[in-house]
Amino acid sequence: MALQRAGIAFGPMHLLTAPGRKSGQPRTAPIAVVPVDGQRYIIQAYPQAAWVANARNARTVTLSRGRRAATARLVELPVEERRLLLREHVANSPARVAQLFVRSGLAAEATAESVAAAADRIAVFRVESV
Repeated sequence: MALQRAGIAFGPMHLLTAPGRKSGQPRTAPIAVVPVDGQRYIIQAYPQAAWVANARNARTVTLSRGRRAATARLVELPVEERRLLLREHVANSPARVAQLFVRSGLAAEATAESVAAAADRIAVFRVESV
């Protein structure tokens, strides 16, 4: 987070800022914005991540990358759409992506099918420009 705040962008990492669902105060978390089929998505990688509850409650969020920031709307995908997207994302990513879902306890095995089967436990948001 410190590098991003200092204006140094790297990889798919962004800072997501949303009002806290209880306090209303801005809360910032590092997240990866993943491109799939011309759309941008944010995929929950850790169970009970606070940013997920804040994003669900917020009308808009701020996504920052390096010195640039933009307001966006996050639209949570229904479970069946998540399955398709998660399967494609894991199948087309390095093995460490599937392993992250296993290490965090969201998926049983480091395979595209196992991660897709866990879609009901993994929040997926489509990033839309405002």
